[in-house]
Amino acid sequence: MTSDYDELISLLKPHGQQHLLRFWDKLNPVQQQELGEEIRRLDIGVLTAARSGAGQDATHDLSRAVIPPAIRLQQPDRETWAQSAQHLGAEALSAGKVGCLLVAGGQGSRLGFDHPKGMFSIGPVSGASLFQILLEKIVATRDRYGAAVPLFLMTSPATDDETVAYLSEQRNFGLAEDDVHIFCQGTLPAIDAQMHKLLLAEPGHLALSPDGHGGMLEALKRSGGLDALRRRGVEHLFYFQVDNPLAQVCDPETIGAHLMAQSEYTLQVVNKRDPGERVGVVVSIDGQMRVVEYSDLPAEAAAERAPDGGLKLWAGSIAVHMFAVDFLQRMAADPQSLPLHRALKKVPYLDEQGRTVQPQQPNAIKLERFIFDLLPHAARGLVVEVDPAAAFAPVKNAPGEKIETPEYVQDYLMAQARRWLAAAGAEVAEGVRVEISPRFALDAAELATKINSGTKITRDTYFT
Repeated sequence: MTSDYDELISLLKPHGQQHLLRFWDKLNPVQQQELGEEIRRLDIGVLTAARSGAGQDATHDLSRAVIPPAIRLQQPDRETWAQSAQHLGAEALSAGKVGCLLVAGGQGSRLGFDHPKGMFSIGPVSGASLFQILLEKIVATRDRYGAAVPLFLMTSPATDDETVAYLSEQRNFGLAEDDVHIFCQGTLPAIDAQMHKLLLAEPGHLALSPDGHGGMLEALKRSGGLDALRRRGVEHLFYFQVDNPLAQVCDPETIGAHLMAQSEYTLQVVNKRDPGERVGVVVSIDGQMRVVEYSDLPAEAAAERAPDGGLKLWAGSIAVHMFAVDFLQRMAADPQSLPLHRALKKVPYLDEQGRTVQPQQPNAIKLERFIFDLLPHAARGLVVEVDPAAAFAPVKNAPGEKIETPEYVQDYLMAQARRWLAAAGAEVAEGVRVEISPRFALDAAELATKINSGTKITRDTYFT
């Protein structure tokens, strides 16, 4: 028996988890070291959460739920308000007070793409990847406002190496090297649902999975990202996810709204029109803001109507947020700010003989954290309604599904390009595919300065 073995046994035995060393003698020294590191990184407190049910979604009294402070698309003063917000947002960008946080830990498995989802080709004419479109929006924002917009990009253990290599090969699509901070989210172990034993995926590895988008906060802190934000004078962070190429990255109107309200946590939302839409809703219960996941929203609450005929709980979250960096610093110092959530899943594991078992039914508890659990802690929050046609078209499903397929998203990108071109006085022939690079134009107003009115577009065109 080695000293490492004895140390690990002393860590595991009080919690009844010494079975993790069942195959120790069959591992080579490198494998023993890797398993030891995984065990030392464990937060054994997750076992308590699994046994007690702590961290499961609380049941909220949605009869008291109302929409929190909101800026609506159709409110009478929207145009005047938007001008003031855009001016304030532009000032913050020009002063270098805004950074970006891109969540890019997912793989493209559901798309039949065995690589990081950010590498997936989505440009309808160019074939540009999700990474290219989103990073070029940051580059174009930097160029427009004359100040760096640092990018903090969160990967997962499954996507980190390939993402780093891809962005290096592509030279970050124009972002300076010192403006890109790539960090990897943490993992949490799978736990047998009946015996509450940690599972092994291999003789020398635990069954681990990413700790959810809520793992961003701890990973950002651990990687030095929070300190880097402070050093650079970044006061606000624009958060978005890699699957949405329509994301209005660093939208000055949203930034300005966030600043005008002195909000610590601002969310872009869309107006839910169908109770069955699979988006979480932002609500306020007894003065406390929170997001209720669509899977936790009872059908009767989802279908309840307001006096104007629209849904009472209409504010659908699209996972685009603004955070005050001071708020994130405060939350990062509080280990309880992001609770664990449980989900029962099918998780392959090794049995006592070292054979891989592929369960036919859910057998294990997976744990994760959700970033929107920070919302109740915010001293002030705000929701800003955006037009989904201009801001929300995530690619999630393989071809053949009804929505959120690559073809569905490309149609959205082309429809936006057609609207911008029409506003500039250009004519696009029927059936012609058009796409606009963010580095050519960030919005319709900029495009209008680069396209002659009366221009006729008769063949597939990528404006770059």
